[in-house]
Amino acid sequence: MNYEILNQPLFGVTLSVGAYALGIRLSQKYPRIHPLFVSSLSIVLFLLATDIPYETYKIGGNWLSFLLGPATVALGVPLYKYRNLIKKQLSAILTGVVVGSLMGIVSAGSFIWLLGGSKPLILTMLPKSVSSPIAIELSKLVGGIPELSAVLTVLTGLIGSMLGRSFLQRLGLRESWIIGIATGTAAHGIGTAKLMYSSEIEGSYSAFAMALSGIVTSIFFIPIVWWLQ
Repeated sequence: MNYEILNQPLFGVTLSVGAYALGIRLSQKYPRIHPLFVSSLSIVLFLLATDIPYETYKIGGNWLSFLLGPATVALGVPLYKYRNLIKKQLSAILTGVVVGSLMGIVSAGSFIWLLGGSKPLILTMLPKSVSSPIAIELSKLVGGIPELSAVLTVLTGLIGSMLGRSFLQRLGLRESWIIGIATGTAAHGIGTAKLMYSSEIEGSYSAFAMALSGIVTSIFFIPIVWWLQ
């Protein structure tokens, strides 16, 4: 295929929005399915079926990627709205985020090490639970594979967003702040966005945890990387 319209940003934008709209419809019918999973899979299959290069799609996709920054900042609106609730449980939240971030790093590294993974692969896996921009930079800093870190980060967010709530509820953990903090710490922005659909309170806790997790993980990375080296 070689149509002029494919080289226009409108193609990538339209395809992305259409695929995400499909994802939202399916997630309404099957709540455990994240719209991002459906939209990503749909776009990949469409590009493969039509033999359209990814670089062509990316022309418009980059426009939407630019909006990730403002979208992340927008999470501060509900966070401010429920700031008093967060302040009341601040010590418990801080403890949960610190412990959760540390366990996320240790468990990821240990899992790859037990499977016999190489040192670069271990370093690539460590930042999987923070948002993609932070994960990419941390991976670059320690000699990991940034592109693979980004993929692992997205997969972690998708799995956490689709299975996290039901897993916590099976453990008898149903409080909004617990679900929010656990999701934000483990599944970053993807999990946070998913919670916003069902509960603004849970989403606010998750957004706060996501921000803290990025800071805490970056701090923990220093001694852990020194030890690995």
